[in-house]
Order: sequence, then structure tokens, then C-alpha cells
Amino acid sequence: MAKDLTEDRLSRTGGVPLKVAIAVAVFGVLSMLIVDHGPWNKPKVQHPVFANYSTTGEAARAAGAQVMPTEPRLDVEPEPPVPKPVHPANPAPR
Repeated sequence: MAKDLTEDRLSRTGGVPLKVAIAVAVFGVLSMLIVDHGPWNKPKVQHPVFANYSTTGEAARAAGAQVMPTEPRLDVEPEPPVPKPVHPANPAPR
């Protein structure tokens, strides 16, 4: 009886879906690496002498955007609405 179970376990062919899933995963990871880090996807950094604008604000204004400063923060920020801490049940003796 034990020999029958061993033979059955050796002749099983249930690993095909697992092998297909691993192959698809490896193919996906390799294709992402090639697309993200390929030789055609290198950043084109310009030297500051040849760049048209020195700041992001200048580039935005040249494109027609309105650059607005952010509102200044208050000197004294209000306390956030959080629950008050609870006093311990047995305070330490003073």
C-alpha cells in the first residue's frame, strides 16, 4: 500500500500551472526592467549655461501659468482636535 502511494506521488503532473505562472512573472519583471532602464530612457540633463530657465517658477511663467505664493502659516497654530489624555486610575504618591 505504501508503494502505491509513492508511485502515485511520483507520476503526478500538477506542476504545469505553477511553471506557467513563474514564467509569466519572470517575463513581466524582465520586461519592466528593460522598459524602465533601457538605453533609450536616459534623462537628458542640460548644463545650467544652456538651460532656458533657472527656476521652476520661470519655466511655469513662460508656459503661461500663474505662480501664486502659498499662504503664510499662522504664528500660533491652533491645537488639533484630539481627545484629552486620561488621568491614571492610581496616581503616583507625591
